[in-house]
Amino acid sequence: MTAAQIGIIVSIVVYLAGMLVVGFLASRKTKDVGDFYLGGRKLGPFVTAMSAEASDMSSYLLMGVPGLAYFSGIADAGWTAIGLAVGTYLNWLFTAKRLRNYTAKLDAITLPEYFKKRFNDKNNITLLIGALAIIIFFIPYTASGFAACGKLFAQLFGVNYQLAMIVSAIIIVGYTTTGGFLAASTTDFIQSIVMSIALIIVLFYGINQAGGMDAVISNANQLQGYLDMNATFNNATNSGDPYGLFNKITMFCWGLGYFGMPHILLRFMAIENPDKLKLSRRVASVWVVISLGVATFLGVVGRAMTQAGVLDSLIEDPTSSSKAETLIVVLADHISQYGFAYALIGGLIIAGILASTMSTADSQLIAASSAVSENIIQDVFKVKLSETAAMLTARLTLVIVAVLGVVIAWDPSSSVFNIVSFAWAGFGAVFGPAMLMSLFWKRTNMYGTVAGMISGMAMVFIWKYGVRPLGGAWNLYELAPAFLVALIFIVVVSLVTPAPDEEITKVYDEVMKKA
Repeated sequence: MTAAQIGIIVSIVVYLAGMLVVGFLASRKTKDVGDFYLGGRKLGPFVTAMSAEASDMSSYLLMGVPGLAYFSGIADAGWTAIGLAVGTYLNWLFTAKRLRNYTAKLDAITLPEYFKKRFNDKNNITLLIGALAIIIFFIPYTASGFAACGKLFAQLFGVNYQLAMIVSAIIIVGYTTTGGFLAASTTDFIQSIVMSIALIIVLFYGINQAGGMDAVISNANQLQGYLDMNATFNNATNSGDPYGLFNKITMFCWGLGYFGMPHILLRFMAIENPDKLKLSRRVASVWVVISLGVATFLGVVGRAMTQAGVLDSLIEDPTSSSKAETLIVVLADHISQYGFAYALIGGLIIAGILASTMSTADSQLIAASSAVSENIIQDVFKVKLSETAAMLTARLTLVIVAVLGVVIAWDPSSSVFNIVSFAWAGFGAVFGPAMLMSLFWKRTNMYGTVAGMISGMAMVFIWKYGVRPLGGAWNLYELAPAFLVALIFIVVVSLVTPAPDEEITKVYDEVMKKA
């Protein structure tokens, strides 16, 4: 083993040990399932903001976005970044405070439980659909994180991809099962800082290696359409392809997904003082804009390094960005070759990649375990569990979901960006329209919400596998049509079915007075 590899391992081990210590310390404050799933609603504004965005910005921030920009230019990554930034701000602006107040009023600690109590669903239909959606879409979402870890260690140390993925899963499950939501939120706050440092170090290193900013722009401009928001570079033909309105809508619509992301919405529910959400919104929005901008430009810098001959090409298949997603790993390896001190810095960058993966995976595992333990077993099947049994069930669920995630990501050619995009569409379509309508339209009822959830979920699959392959104008990201269809179903079905009863509307009015 080389000195560079030893330095990287030292940094990674110190970092991972620190995360496990945080999990242990958080476990001492985790007394019941309310603490395990929502941290007792005790999060401060900065932890709320940064943990929400760290749990959102999974491995696609450090691997997916730079890889996409490296592969085809700034259009795909740029329009995605714009959509995510806008979606982040609007979600904090419109959803955060209302959801925090509503869930506190209803004493709901999970998202499916919120819908059940919001509509007084005695048959648990909304709860069951919501819980199933969380399980269905969080498993592949978690798989994307494990795939990122596998790629990282396979690229860096030449170790077996599957082995690296399994070890990473064990560590993530280890600290999450120990401390629950509080551990996840605290580590996510730390990990958002590590992710930021990693991006900045790699960006400045890449610019220096490419010959400076002018050289970066000059080299990137050699690729037709690469630096154009209205075109993309085609690696198969070495020419530019037009990037039309439908392409822009497809990528911009990523922002719609925020309104339905359970792991982000849980942060809104967990803040101690809802009046501090304005500060959280500002912190979160600024961090998202800067981090996505840096991640996109990192891809440009990496491609410029390849054009300048200082970095081997990361394109094996001209139709896939999978190899390009290892850009930041390759650059960290480059940095580590300058000596042991630089290897420690390289290890910090790798820790940043781990942070981006772990911060999302832990939150997803928490949400999935709550869906099974609290919502399906106890609420739907009416199995009464003691606090101890409920905690044990939650932790066993974490392990099962993690195992299924590993199975899905078993193929080393899995694309982090593609796996995330499907799960993102699923959550956005199932929960997004239902969440917005439940918070802003008093006439929304249980029937409309159920119709919206089912139609949104169905349309994600129909559009992705039945319509989008037709190509042309139909090549639209499945979230946009699914979100629209769900909205229409909620409105139409709510209007043709009985209005919510007085008890439901009275609670709605009480909560809205605090909005």
